[in-house]
Amino acid sequence: MADPRPHGSTAVTAAGGTATAPALLEVEDLTSSYGPVRALDGVTLSARAGRITAVLGANGAGKTTLLRTISGLVRSSSGRVLLGGEDITAAPVEAMVGKGMAHVPEGRGVIAELTVDENLRVGALFRGKVGRDEFDRIYDLFPRIAERRDQPAHVLSGGERQMLVIGRALLAKPRILLLDEPSLGLAPRIVAQIFGLLRQLVDTEGLSVLLVEQNARSALSVADVGVVLNLGRVVVTDSARTLMDDEDLRHAYLGF
Repeated sequence: MADPRPHGSTAVTAAGGTATAPALLEVEDLTSSYGPVRALDGVTLSARAGRITAVLGANGAGKTTLLRTISGLVRSSSGRVLLGGEDITAAPVEAMVGKGMAHVPEGRGVIAELTVDENLRVGALFRGKVGRDEFDRIYDLFPRIAERRDQPAHVLSGGERQMLVIGRALLAKPRILLLDEPSLGLAPRIVAQIFGLLRQLVDTEGLSVLLVEQNARSALSVADVGVVLNLGRVVVTDSARTLMDDEDLRHAYLGF
């Protein structure tokens, strides 16, 4: 498919100006494969501090593999990943939380037999002692799971499970949060609530988010910058507003 936009557009803010926030996460010429299948083919992108960077594209574009390679679940065959200027390409998965990265994979992976409160405590394991006030903050952010804190996670709805896994990741106090398809299977009202909270955390607390989404319209509505992948390659990087306004690109790569 021909690229309807010039390759390698400069990332800009949602307001339209050049992005001046420092690059917190940098991905340089990253390549990953599953056997003979190359899922990422020289991907280069950056996620700036205090911004939501949305990674968009059709199924099979390489979005999930990108997050899994960044967080060390998949090992790259070439390229590198830097977090705050530190090369973390070969860092073990268990070290990522300590370096300031939290990854929420697709699928809302709660531990069904544990209570909501116990699931949250899992998110604090790599931090050592975590104060009660930090748990209370998560419950303040997600009142719906606060009401169920003593109930087993298997009774939660899909939206409540998504809130729980995001809350669990936030307990690790990450510098950057990697989110894979958080809207999958959720009602639009719940998606809007979760995305609105992410925007709030970015704007008020300086959280940085790398968001992988199939729901491009919703993602672009809260993101600052959008990165479009196609067949494992970056085809466009631009402000979320510019991507939303580009009808040719949306039709070609984003399906709306």
